[in-house]
Amino acid sequence: MTKYLISFPAPAMDIADEDMAAVGEASHAVIREAKRAGVYVFGGGINEDAAPLMVAADGTVTHETYPQTKNFNGGFCVLELPSRAAAVQWAAKLAKACRCSQELREFQYDPES
Repeated sequence: MTKYLISFPAPAMDIADEDMAAVGEASHAVIREAKRAGVYVFGGGINEDAAPLMVAADGTVTHETYPQTKNFNGGFCVLELPSRAAAVQWAAKLAKACRCSQELREFQYDPES
């Protein structure tokens, strides 16, 4: 089976404060469903309060990031699914729950993962 990343950037989730609890419950319900189905690998939200670090091969740490990922935020989950069509179905469930479109990406196969 193939692993898929389903994600959205934080600004895409433009939800009124009074609706956030319902959105949270709806999205958690989809994750619980994925767990029951045995397709859930892991997921969560990027902690925007913790600044990213760049770690070099020699262990040197700097307080920076790649320019392309400077604004990497939002929520994500990784599901292991039998097909891209199944991944689209799960992404649609999450889009409905989160009230915003989801980006779908496929991980390359790695026999050691």
